[in-house]
Amino acid sequence: MEASAARYARWKAPAEDRQVLIWPDPPDLLRDAQANHDRLKAADSVLLQGVPLSQVRSRMRQWVGHADDQLLFATGHQTELHHPGVWVKNALIDAAAKATGGRAFHFAVDTDEPKHLLLRWPGGSFPLSDDPAALKAEWSGLVAPPTPAHLAEVGRQFADVSQNWNFSTLVPEFLSAMRRRALGTSRLPDALAETLHEMDWGLGLRYDAMIVSPICLSEPYLLFVHHVLSRADKFATHYNAALDTFRRENKIRTPGRPMPNLQAVGASGCEVPFWLDSLSSGTRRRATVERRNEKWVLANGPDDEFVFDPAADGWDAAQQLSLWLRRHSLRLSPRALTLTAVFRLLIADQFVHGIGGGQYDQVLDKLIALHFGIEPPRFCVTTATLFFPEAAGQPRVCLPCLAQDGHRLKHQVLGDKKMEFVRTIASLPRRSAERSTLFVEMHQQLTAAWAQPGLRTWEQEFRDAEARRQRERVLFDRELFYAIQSPERLTDLIARYRTF
Repeated sequence: MEASAARYARWKAPAEDRQVLIWPDPPDLLRDAQANHDRLKAADSVLLQGVPLSQVRSRMRQWVGHADDQLLFATGHQTELHHPGVWVKNALIDAAAKATGGRAFHFAVDTDEPKHLLLRWPGGSFPLSDDPAALKAEWSGLVAPPTPAHLAEVGRQFADVSQNWNFSTLVPEFLSAMRRRALGTSRLPDALAETLHEMDWGLGLRYDAMIVSPICLSEPYLLFVHHVLSRADKFATHYNAALDTFRRENKIRTPGRPMPNLQAVGASGCEVPFWLDSLSSGTRRRATVERRNEKWVLANGPDDEFVFDPAADGWDAAQQLSLWLRRHSLRLSPRALTLTAVFRLLIADQFVHGIGGGQYDQVLDKLIALHFGIEPPRFCVTTATLFFPEAAGQPRVCLPCLAQDGHRLKHQVLGDKKMEFVRTIASLPRRSAERSTLFVEMHQQLTAAWAQPGLRTWEQEFRDAEARRQRERVLFDRELFYAIQSPERLTDLIARYRTF
């Protein structure tokens, strides 16, 4: 069974302000959700560590607090200052849940490295947290929330720069909510996820927010982990084959795109698609297992290891793995493709990704078909473009257009005389002194002609346009934090998603 490349679109972020991309079309997206639900609920023939996939999925959905028969629309993203193109994933799951009587979940990923934690605006930026760990922590769950004094300074700087803007933003409300949430937790992801959820609730979005790291301790997740690691060689073969096929279909020659293959380690080791996190030291490494006595083992030092037995009972295996990890303060955190597999196979009826994540999903479709032997559940993609509000409606400089004008001016300055030069040069013997002399003379006359006032004016216009384009890079930056927008622009986008 193989996922066909033909069914995917060539997604591209909208170039214009307030434009939206949704793939597939909303009616198809909703039908896919129901089809995914029915197919995965009946997936009794697919066994994870001897347990039917349908049962593992039911237990996981119960673990997150969801009724198994209700459609669940989900998205996930790193805990960061989301730009509008990421934020609209929440608008889509809200709209889809409302249209079907389902439920929406946003999973805040606190197991990835911290990034995009600068509050940026045209002409400036300020770090969200004053914890130095924000620059060096292995995962964002190790970063502390900002202190009240730091948030007060962020607020003062933002108030100074925004006082002359002709619109209001949600940033003051965000900073106020962040201050309340930060006082109640020692972890930045918790405070940030709760703050963003509160802000979205105020905009009318309805979804549940959940941090990812507790999922990594749940028995359904650890059963899935045990299944993968007890078959590490087979899973790695399928994983790499899915990546190789994706690269071939998309003519990608860089071996690390969209992610690197799993590697053999030494004579008997195998890399697996998880991080092995030391919760006591705050360090991590790519997890690898070793082949010993026909089984794969995960070592924690020379005298302690966990043996992954492919014949072990699934729930007992998950419990034993949980005890071993807890005893050593370790965590097996999923890497990108694996985390998406958990969402799509064990939790969601329809998972929403952005354009970049949609590439991962294409690889995952192939992996699911190869390793689990089932038709992959359909996913969907959305993004949108909201520029800085003061840029809305402004024309953008077109450097290629000006360059073309200059090229035309430069080659018209000699008029018909240039074509006479070209014809005469072409008639002379190649590499002859006469041909070379005439070629030099033509360019001397062109250089002299380029000093004319018209071309000087164009050159100044082009320099001015280059400087303007540098300023526009900020004004037309679609990746500024969505709270920089006015509430009206955000609610307008929400309303567009609700026209299912």
